[in-house]
Amino acid sequence: MPKPRPRRTPRQIARGVRRRARRIAGRARSAWRRSLQMRVVTSTMLISMVVVAVLGVFLFQSINKTMLAGRTDAATAEARANVLTVSDYLAGNGEPDAGEQSDPDTQVPLDPADQAINVLAQRAGARYAVVIFNDSIVGQDRATLNIDANKSVPRGFRQQVRTDTTDQTESRYSPLRYLTGETVSGLVIGSRVFGGVNGTYEVYHLFPLNEEEETLSSVLQLLVLVGAGLVLLLAAIASLVTRQVVTPVRLARQAAERLASGRLEERLKVRGEDDLARLATSFNEMASNLALKIHQLEELSQVQRQFVSDVSHELRTPLTTVRMAADLLYDAREDFDPMAARSAELMQAQLERFESMLADLLEISRYDAGAATLDLESVDMRDVVLRAVGDSEALAERHATRFELRLPTEPCMAECDTRRIERILRNLLFNAIEHGEGKDIVVTLGADRDAVAVAVRDHGVGLRPGEENMVFDRFWRADPSRARTIGGTGLGLAISREDAILHGGWLQAWGSPGEGTQFRLSLPRTAGSVLKGSPLPLVPPEVEMRRTWRGHATPVLSAAAGESGVFDVD
Repeated sequence: MPKPRPRRTPRQIARGVRRRARRIAGRARSAWRRSLQMRVVTSTMLISMVVVAVLGVFLFQSINKTMLAGRTDAATAEARANVLTVSDYLAGNGEPDAGEQSDPDTQVPLDPADQAINVLAQRAGARYAVVIFNDSIVGQDRATLNIDANKSVPRGFRQQVRTDTTDQTESRYSPLRYLTGETVSGLVIGSRVFGGVNGTYEVYHLFPLNEEEETLSSVLQLLVLVGAGLVLLLAAIASLVTRQVVTPVRLARQAAERLASGRLEERLKVRGEDDLARLATSFNEMASNLALKIHQLEELSQVQRQFVSDVSHELRTPLTTVRMAADLLYDAREDFDPMAARSAELMQAQLERFESMLADLLEISRYDAGAATLDLESVDMRDVVLRAVGDSEALAERHATRFELRLPTEPCMAECDTRRIERILRNLLFNAIEHGEGKDIVVTLGADRDAVAVAVRDHGVGLRPGEENMVFDRFWRADPSRARTIGGTGLGLAISREDAILHGGWLQAWGSPGEGTQFRLSLPRTAGSVLKGSPLPLVPPEVEMRRTWRGHATPVLSAAAGESGVFDVD
């Protein structure tokens, strides 16, 4: 029976939602940054929405104001005409019809207020309601169309009508409530009328505005639909126009990428004679000139590489002969006078340096020709480090230098070419001995799940800012006036970097004046895998701690265990 999944807590659900939201936001930001067409279309839509919204609001308000103003003017004119008629009835000056002088059932003469309300009801029909108030006589309130007079006419408005001394009509928008419970928007127009002995009356005309509301609602819906269609139309136009511009630019970008990847035959199609067509023509001319220059440089480089390779090979035969003669002279130097013996020793030393330089030139020519290969085997890097240190001990003793080894207790297995890795370490150790000024040299080996690293640290003169990349250039010297004490060829670090790159690793340098230098070799444990980090820091930990303690910590290139980032071997 499968084990039921545990229920997620609200906090876990919230974290999951936040992660998804961040992921979606990240994708949206990436799409926004990468797509020019999306930015243009989105900006056009936003600006269009703002413009259409402003124009729609202005237009709707104008229509609303015009419609309500016309309705108010017409209602006010009709109310004023009715007020004149009502004033005659309430003052007893009216001439009602025979049917309006008495109640048809009781034959009792009608009250002037009843007569006036009947006349107004006949005139109004179902178009509007009429209300007559008389606070001085109880029971003189009249209303038509089942209107709830007390709730439809606001008290504040009634007070305003009562206190008006100009005998003008007053109007106000207010909801109209009927005795049936229905409520509609309406316009209330009030006037004060003198009724002679019956006191003062208040006559209110209540015009429902439900038809105007329906009309305005239809207009609003139409404006929204037209505005949305206009925004979409502008977005489509912007997309079409932008596409016409972006598509050639995108094609040029793709062609430039293919050109950068080595496909020098890549060209753009030229359509028309506009600016984009001239851009394509200029791009094609640039690509043709670039391909021509690259071809010329390749031929020149090939000639140079071939020349170095041929010269190096051709020099081997005369060098072998000279070497044999020099060995004979060197072995017989005791029979020579002191000057000749010293000359034989100098010739022997320079021939050894010449042979080393010739070997390095041949190695460099193999790298330039792409003919260098690896002889891979799985080895314990501790043994490789110990062999390289053993090869350097004689030189270190002559310079009064001592090695301090920091090796892990467990095996550090890695797939590498042992000969090339030992050569890298010997070059680093020789360089540290020459520039370490007799101080201790620290050799550290570190490893993690994916990589191994060896750091060689000296406490000599150090490097000035910017020289940490120049040390790997061929024949580069930090101080041209400084004499070589070991007699190197000037190609050791350049070959070491090529060996590291051939393994898919890094060879990096750090240095600071007065604090010495540190070289770090980082290699993947498995041949062919991508190196993402280094188990050892590039900057010595004691230097980093000292900078932090002094408050002068600065960002440095580091690749500690578990750290990710982009590293530049060059």
